[in-house]
Parts: sequence; structure tokens; C-alpha cells
Amino acid sequence: MKILAPVDGSAYTKRMLAYIAAHDEWLGGQHSYTLLNVQAAVPPRAAAVIDKADLKAYYETESEKVFKPIRAFFAKQGVTPQFLAKVGHVADIISQQADKGGYDLVVLGSHGQGSLMNLVMGSVATKVIAQCKQPVLLIR
Repeated sequence: MKILAPVDGSAYTKRMLAYIAAHDEWLGGQHSYTLLNVQAAVPPRAAAVIDKADLKAYYETESEKVFKPIRAFFAKQGVTPQFLAKVGHVADIISQQADKGGYDLVVLGSHGQGSLMNLVMGSVATKVIAQCKQPVLLIR
């Protein structure tokens, strides 16, 4: 199964990884993982005065801060995932990548913050479920 796992380095990402590690059926050669980190874009006015190479380096550094402990986690599990960093609106990028990459499943840690409707799942999770054509497994 081809699995897209959006990660942001939060406690909810750690819960998702703990869930994967606790269930042997999620690890092994039958699944391939792509870990996706989406960085919010720097506001356009600020981005206009920042050197493009510096801005790119900033996004890469921020994504690597998220990926570093996850690389160690998967190395301990004996799994070699792909790592993908994007910039933009989180829910939109996740659903676009899920479609574009032909993934079978999106595994997502849920924050559960926001308005009453979003209190249960989180605003990003709600939008991903609404926009994704693939099944979404929420880990809370």
C-alpha cells in the first residue's frame, strides 16, 4: 500500500508514528511511506524583500527540523520512506499530493483544535477529509 503521512513535528505526529510502530501490519515491505511536511508560505510582502535562495533555505531548514527525528524513527523500524517538503496551505497541499502521487491512504495525526465542528478532528483534518479522494486514517 502506498501511504502518504503528513507530518508537522507536533505531539500528534508523534502519536501517529507511535500508532504505526505499535501495529506490525503498518510496517514492513508491503507498504511504502512518503512523509510530507508543508510549511506555511511567508507573506508575499515579506517574501518580496527576502533573497529567494535565503527563503528556499529557510523552508528547507524548517522542514528538516520536522524530518530529522522522523528519519531516526523509521531507521529504527528498518523502513526507508521518502521525504517530501512543500510550501503552501496545508490541507490543500496534502489533498493535491495525495491525488498527484496516486496514494492508497493518507495517515494523519489530528490536532482537534478550533471551532465546535473542528473540535473533534481539527481544521486541517476536516479539510483534508473533505478534499481527499483517498481514504484518510485519523490518529488521535
